[in-house]
Amino acid sequence: MPGRIPQTFIDDLLARTDIVDVIDNYVSLKKGGKNYSGLCPFHDEKTASFTVSQDKQFYHCFGCGANGTAIGFLMEYNRMEFPEVVEELASKAGLEVPREGGSVAATDGTAEFYEVMEMIVKYYREQLKEHQDSEQAVSYLKNRGISGEIAARFELGYAPSGWDNLINKFGSSADSQKRLEKLGMIINRDSGGHYDRFRSRIMYPIRDYRGRVAGFGGRTLGDENPKYLNSPETPIFHKGRELYGLYQGRQQLKESNRVFVVEGYMDVIALAQFGITNVVATLGIAATEDHMQRIYRNVNQVVFCFDGDEAGRTAAWRAMNIALGFLREGNQAFFIFMPDGIDPDDFIREHGSDFFQNQDNFMPLSDYLFSTLTAKVDLKTREGRSQLIDLSTPLISKIPQGGFKQLLMSDLAKLTGTSVENIDTLVPHSRPVNRQSRPVYKSVRGTRTPITAIIELLLSRPDLAKLIKDPSELDNIPDAGAGFLKKLIELLHSRPGLNCAGIIENWRGTKYESRLRDIAAQSDERISALTEPDMEMLDALDKLRKQKNRLFRQKLSNIERISDLSDEDKAHLRQAGKDPTPSSE
Repeated sequence: MPGRIPQTFIDDLLARTDIVDVIDNYVSLKKGGKNYSGLCPFHDEKTASFTVSQDKQFYHCFGCGANGTAIGFLMEYNRMEFPEVVEELASKAGLEVPREGGSVAATDGTAEFYEVMEMIVKYYREQLKEHQDSEQAVSYLKNRGISGEIAARFELGYAPSGWDNLINKFGSSADSQKRLEKLGMIINRDSGGHYDRFRSRIMYPIRDYRGRVAGFGGRTLGDENPKYLNSPETPIFHKGRELYGLYQGRQQLKESNRVFVVEGYMDVIALAQFGITNVVATLGIAATEDHMQRIYRNVNQVVFCFDGDEAGRTAAWRAMNIALGFLREGNQAFFIFMPDGIDPDDFIREHGSDFFQNQDNFMPLSDYLFSTLTAKVDLKTREGRSQLIDLSTPLISKIPQGGFKQLLMSDLAKLTGTSVENIDTLVPHSRPVNRQSRPVYKSVRGTRTPITAIIELLLSRPDLAKLIKDPSELDNIPDAGAGFLKKLIELLHSRPGLNCAGIIENWRGTKYESRLRDIAAQSDERISALTEPDMEMLDALDKLRKQKNRLFRQKLSNIERISDLSDEDKAHLRQAGKDPTPSSE
């Protein structure tokens, strides 16, 4: 299928990726024996039951049953799609993701959407430079102190006045007009026809984390409302996911391990003008879980920077509520509040960039949480202290289990004059996230079939596949799993360097994937105890051959003449040391 990521590339990518390095960015892992362990990120626990096998490149939680590969971990932990995870791991490995058929984009029509958006960016930039009415837009940017270099970096443009500029430029056919409408660039008239969405506005292209133009923001040059207008929700643009400036500031984010989150385009651009380029904006809406996942995927420290008015304080409280669920070990959140009526754009022009470089000016999330809540109650009374507990515990319960959560419970205990143990009993404990119960594989020797035993061994020691020189000897074995085992052996013969994670990813999305994961999760202890795994393999193979021979003997007993045997049956007889050729006597 054109556009599909080749499986061989995924195999090679997993061979270059160390699952311990991947998971250690999210879970504090400690070496214990040949495996690593830590607190499970998918459910609350105080004793580590989460293990990561470097040999198998596989993780498993004995508490909630979570298990899988590095790809599966990122998909579940960060709620990422499979292609997105592959892109991220490939980027870290310095690889370009190939596509079958030479395609480098999706096959659902979005590739064409992105191409059109790139052409529109170019068009708006040209209009800012060349259109006869662009002087007002240029003057506005100069008055805001935006240099030509910064304007070029963020690809600022100009949408001229008029109702049909884009239609005339890119909508020459009904299909092209329909495409522009799907992209939110033109609007359908009730009376028929279309008109341009953006008119007489400075245009801000919004690039996604991969650098593709997903949408636009436009600021009016007159008194029209709204002052700022975003693209609507489209097949490629979702405001709750995109962060303006993330693509442009990605390198600085990596170097500083910190990002400032502001509310508007001009805040991002103004701070960049003063040398602070690790800044993103939430496109005029409250921070979402998708925003926070994207942010904490890149950095460990977030600084929310909001206006000092009521709207800014409301946005800050909402952001804190979302951030709580992401404060796993190593992740931090801070707040900066501008003076009332001043936004970050105005503030940095007046005070310069030093303020934003000094962490002493940042309010830690814990201070913000308790200062806001204690202002609402009277701590001198039992009723007030009880109210503080009632207000705080639902918020603290959102924080993943770990040191930060324990410290906040301790702080709350001190403020209210009670014990940490009492607070702990009042904090609701979160349940496992997005976790379906999985059948547990019982590794009991008496109930294990030879095929299950072989799969166990191959997941831990893929090199043992060499003991089955001809996979066709698995034909006609009276076991439902024999066909799958044959495919597995053929895969390992063709890809001799494949590890356990690679095997599982070759069956992603099939009925075999969860079964392979369960076998891999349950087999470590048993396989580790084997002193001669190759002999175990040969023993299981011998049992399969005996099963096959018993079935053949039953078949043979029902055949009167050797000549009635099929060529395949005759070959089987020869393998068994018997000559099926009729006697000449």
